[in-house]
Amino acid sequence: MGQVDGKVALVTGGASGIGEACALTLAREGARVVISDIDDARGKALTAKIGGGAIYLNQDVVSEPRWIEVVAEIEKQCGKLDVLVSNAGIGIATPILDMSLEDWQRQQSINLDGVFLSVKHSVPLMRKSGGGSIILMSSVAGLRGAPGLAAYAATKGGVRLFGKSVALELTAEKIRVNTMHPGIIATPIWGKIPTGARGMGHNAPVDPYERAKMAVPLGMAGEAQDIANGVLWLASDASRYVTGMEMVIDGGMMAGNPWRRL
Repeated sequence: MGQVDGKVALVTGGASGIGEACALTLAREGARVVISDIDDARGKALTAKIGGGAIYLNQDVVSEPRWIEVVAEIEKQCGKLDVLVSNAGIGIATPILDMSLEDWQRQQSINLDGVFLSVKHSVPLMRKSGGGSIILMSSVAGLRGAPGLAAYAATKGGVRLFGKSVALELTAEKIRVNTMHPGIIATPIWGKIPTGARGMGHNAPVDPYERAKMAVPLGMAGEAQDIANGVLWLASDASRYVTGMEMVIDGGMMAGNPWRRL
């Protein structure tokens, strides 16, 4: 018997990386998974791989009309919604003096507006379903500062406190809300992060394994499955007494500097 048997779960940005691992894990543990993304080829391939009634929906998470359509389609095809994994997001690594207002607003729109819309439009169906669990994807950058990532950290810090506030608002609805804070996780996003020329030193893709050797106390990068395991627990009834929490999965990064060892 799976840990989320009979539940319906929506994973935004679910076609690759952490989202893909979450979708596969939830499906393996008994959930009917709805994957939304803008990458139709990967999304459709993933639902075909999962089978078992998995659904793919094209979705730009910053479009409110599309959110209304997506939730209506979930209700039509699945009848309910028990789990929301609000995972869609982007990273733009640029020193703040070099960042354009356009890039600032784009990152804010996807990482914050998209999360706001995910909650606003999913909660009514979750309420009708009798409650549920919302997992908002933040980052260790939402817990501490990071040079070159001020704009990204602002969005992820916003997700953290948005999650805590909404958790308090939704207790009467029997809907739990928690935030997930990954550290350095080896996913395709590292090859997609645009970097500014001044102050960053390069525009080449970042190797998460090499970065982890220097920045992570455990000395290694995490894998998407490490985050999916935490999401599974938050989605399941095993975490029924947990809301408003920050789950940090970072190999010890938030514990301190890995080089200050005795």
